[in-house]
Amino acid sequence: MPCSAVTLSLATITGIIATALLAIAFSTDNWLYTEVKRAQIQQYAAKHAEQSHLVEQMNTKYYYYTRTQGLFRICYPKERPPAVETYLSPVETHCMNIDYFIPDEENQTRGFSDDAMARLHMGRSVIALFMVGFLAIFSAFWTGVVGCWRRSPGNITATAILMLLACLLSAGGMGLWHGVEYYEKEKIVGEEYYQQWSNVLKDNAAQWYDWSFYLAWLGVATCLGTMTLFLIAASCLRKERAREQAQNVQYIMPVYPQKQQYAYASYPAPAAYPGPYYHGSQYGPYNY
Repeated sequence: MPCSAVTLSLATITGIIATALLAIAFSTDNWLYTEVKRAQIQQYAAKHAEQSHLVEQMNTKYYYYTRTQGLFRICYPKERPPAVETYLSPVETHCMNIDYFIPDEENQTRGFSDDAMARLHMGRSVIALFMVGFLAIFSAFWTGVVGCWRRSPGNITATAILMLLACLLSAGGMGLWHGVEYYEKEKIVGEEYYQQWSNVLKDNAAQWYDWSFYLAWLGVATCLGTMTLFLIAASCLRKERAREQAQNVQYIMPVYPQKQQYAYASYPAPAAYPGPYYHGSQYGPYNY
């Protein structure tokens, strides 16, 4: 089997896997999981009368509830806060939207601090980079189809470049998402952010990355692998085309026009022998 056929098949399969991984990660809400041990906080509030305000906060503030966070929604897989308006997501989980203030018609971001605005812009950029990355993958699909149909190394190389662009855009989106996470945990000051959580909440809450996060990074790595396979396929196509051309040349016999000059020489007439010419013997019969 030709090298190009194998690598093109593998590149197509990995490209489909990469697209599926990125699409699933982009649309699901399991990037960051925050578990809050509400029962232990209640026990602490019951033992310490001066911490009675914790009970009120536990019933009104969403960050006292176990939740999962994605790019678009915050969802509550267990209890949900009664004071927060939620809706059922496609996977039957109660969620609320993350507000990116697009458009900000009422200028609600006017009072945001510089850190809060930086976090907001990074969050918007994450969405934008992933969407442009999907556009690059869509374009790579068509160049790949044309390249396979025509067996064109140029089209396959263009497909590899587009997959590399999608990989870089997705990786950039992941980097900015980590920036958003860092700002929410270390920079921004506000009651809903980690810096102003009560010590009781900090001691009874744990955060870790969830499966959507790992799918996203796996999709980025698979995009990089797809790009590499397409580059190898383009190289194989060039070598196979050069080999075919070399074989075809062997069957082509060069024909060169030949000009032959013919010299016409005049030959003298045969010399005449003096006669007379007689038939038979000129001396007559012999007498013995």
